[in-house]
Amino acid sequence: MPKAYVFTRNGGPEVEALVEQEAPVPGLGELLIAVRAAGVNPVDWKLRTGYTRPGSEPQPFPTVLGSEAAGVVVAVGPDVEGFEAGDQVFGSPVTGGYAEYTLLPAAVTAHKPAGLSFTDAAALPVAAATAYDGLRQLAPAAGSTLLVTGAGGGVGNAAVQLAHHAGVKVVAVASAAKKDFVESLGAVHVESGASLAERVRAAAPDGVDAVFDLVGGDTLREAASLLADPAALISAADKALVVELGGAAVVRARTSAVFGEVADLVVTGALRTHVTRTYPLSAAGEALRAVESGHAQGKTVIEVTA
Repeated sequence: MPKAYVFTRNGGPEVEALVEQEAPVPGLGELLIAVRAAGVNPVDWKLRTGYTRPGSEPQPFPTVLGSEAAGVVVAVGPDVEGFEAGDQVFGSPVTGGYAEYTLLPAAVTAHKPAGLSFTDAAALPVAAATAYDGLRQLAPAAGSTLLVTGAGGGVGNAAVQLAHHAGVKVVAVASAAKKDFVESLGAVHVESGASLAERVRAAAPDGVDAVFDLVGGDTLREAASLLADPAALISAADKALVVELGGAAVVRARTSAVFGEVADLVVTGALRTHVTRTYPLSAAGEALRAVESGHAQGKTVIEVTA
């Protein structure tokens, strides 16, 4: 029987388990893939605790963890065009990525370029694509200064890279332990913590033109205080507060086209996934703990043996 890593009810790590269950059957517009890699994201543990994505219904238990996956198409459901068995793909699963088999909606699935590994492809649909969508929404001009909070994580480091590639000056807020990492991406590091605005002003005496927030709360409030125009503020971490402050939540595209564009950026070298830790499916719990701790640098990926 295929294996999957699930949570059996809402709660903490104690509700997780590696179980055996039948492979899902592809429905209308869906692909069944044999998973080769699955990205690990903060939203995974948040869903386990009971968070529900806007517009979504709570899934029945047990629920397979994981919001991004890459693998090989095994079967194609009705009304699917452009995909066939044997294709190497990546996308956003509807039945969880921490598994040997999962379902991908064809509309949010992209073909994996030959020059992209399964591990790197699995790091794109949530983190890198969120950074891509956010920067397209902000549209910072070349030569302008962008402040990125939470710059050491999966979304943050991708946002720093993409902005730097576009000729934008980046001030990156991250812990002291991630200073060398964010500076290697071409950013000016500012240590996170209390009195953030004061340190940002010292690092960027001419001010910041836009803010891409990935932390929320007090960090978002301090970052917002640095802007002359609150419309240049977006957040992927605190949607209610960013709107209250005059900014906007990141609007996700989640399309095959966007995933393909992000993959091309990796292949051409404009973007690196910075997968810093990989775990086997049998250690999926350890992988999730690493991300849930809030101290993970770069991207964490679960690799599934063929």
